[in-house]
This record gives sequence, C-alpha cells and structure tokens, in this order.
Amino acid sequence: MKNIFKYIVLFFIGGLIYYFLEIFYRGYSHFSMIIVGGICFLFVGSINHIFKCNLPLIFQMLISAIGITSIEFISGLIINVWLNLNVWDYSNQSFNLLGQVCLNYSIIWFFLSLIAIYLNHFIRWKFFGEDFPNYKYI
Repeated sequence: MKNIFKYIVLFFIGGLIYYFLEIFYRGYSHFSMIIVGGICFLFVGSINHIFKCNLPLIFQMLISAIGITSIEFISGLIINVWLNLNVWDYSNQSFNLLGQVCLNYSIIWFFLSLIAIYLNHFIRWKFFGEDFPNYKYI
C-alpha cells in the first residue's frame, strides 16, 4: 500500500509541475498534461531501478529525454489525433514527427530532466525512506 501511495504522490507532483511549466511557457495548458507529466515523472525516477545500476547522470538525462519524447509522441497520437483534442501541434517546428514531438523540445527535456531526476530522488529519499543515490557524473 505504501508503494501505491508513493507512486500516486510522485505522479501528481510530476503532473502538476508539468502542467504549470506549460502555463508558464505557453500561457495555458490542458488537464491531460497532468497525466502525461505524471507518467514522465514516474519514468524519469525509475531509470536507475529499471537498469539496476547507478548510471551516470548524463545517460540518465539522455534516457529521460528519449522516454519523455516517446511518452509525448504516444500521448499526442492519442490526445491530438485519435481524440482530436488538438492540445498541441508542433507541425511548424523543424524536425517534428507528425506534429506531436520535435527535436527542439527533446533537447529542452534533456536539460530539464536533470532537475526531474534530482527532485524525484529527493522526494523518494525524504518522504519514502529510499536510499539517496550516489550520482555518477561521468
């Protein structure tokens, strides 16, 4: 039960941060971004658990950016194409894929993922008693 609570808390923290980042950047957001952001935050925090090792931060950031971009692409296909909600459209951006993701935002996610990694691990350590990782920088 404690694990379920932990993942719910992490999901909503990540989702709300994602939602408010969009409001700060674009001036508006959509409730679906809470879901997308929550999934992304859970993914970013689980990388060391998935790979069962302490990956250097640069690799965690790269995997995070690829994962976030993939989650956004799949979410975009569901939210924008299938449900026709048109929450975002990157068709006017260079190097976009079906207007759902683009290289510019993948690069931004690479750098923002460092904050997400630290925050996720801090929350797991401070509130859920997990060991704080010893980060490898190279």
